[in-house]
Amino acid sequence: MAQPLTIALSKGRIFKETLPLLAGADIVPAKDPEQSRELVIGSNHPDIRFLILRASDVPVYVQYGGADIGVVGKDVLMEHGGEGLYEPLDLQIACCRLMVAGRDGSLLESSQRLRIATKYVKCTEQYFASRSRQVEVIKLYGSMEIAPVTGLADLIVDVVDSGATLRANGLVPLEHIADISSRLIVNRASMKTNHARISDLIQSLKQTIRDSNSV
Repeated sequence: MAQPLTIALSKGRIFKETLPLLAGADIVPAKDPEQSRELVIGSNHPDIRFLILRASDVPVYVQYGGADIGVVGKDVLMEHGGEGLYEPLDLQIACCRLMVAGRDGSLLESSQRLRIATKYVKCTEQYFASRSRQVEVIKLYGSMEIAPVTGLADLIVDVVDSGATLRANGLVPLEHIADISSRLIVNRASMKTNHARISDLIQSLKQTIRDSNSV
């Protein structure tokens, strides 16, 4: 009997863009999490289930064996650190950029100690340390764009897609930190105990991505 497989996903854009890739591997969730309060959802296979989690919790569940595999943005992985995880595949979905943004780009050239608002504390500290800049990082969980407007912070670090939210709040992207896309992650123990099945899934996802890129 095949080993059961638990897949961790978060609601929203990543879930929606992951569905066609999973369908290429003949894996379809039994319910739409946007229409259900259930956090454990079955699939078209009795031994495959989905966990619906906060994006920041996906790598934690996979790392500690609560899930065998997961799909998560590279920004979340960078902040998590990726300990205890395999990252075998860039799914090339939910693409965006991790950026420094603000109202005044000249602040980056000044000698003053900057205050940076972000939920990406580790990434922000590492980025500015690489530039030999001391900064004060203020952790926020959302609505970063209003921090410079209210004087809470000089700049923000956040993911940027179209930039519309930045523009609506009088901000502009100033420096590029990293290109972001969603990645497949795998628990190290699961890769050993369920190797054949997970390897088959990875190959199916790779083929679906190749087919999509060739259209």
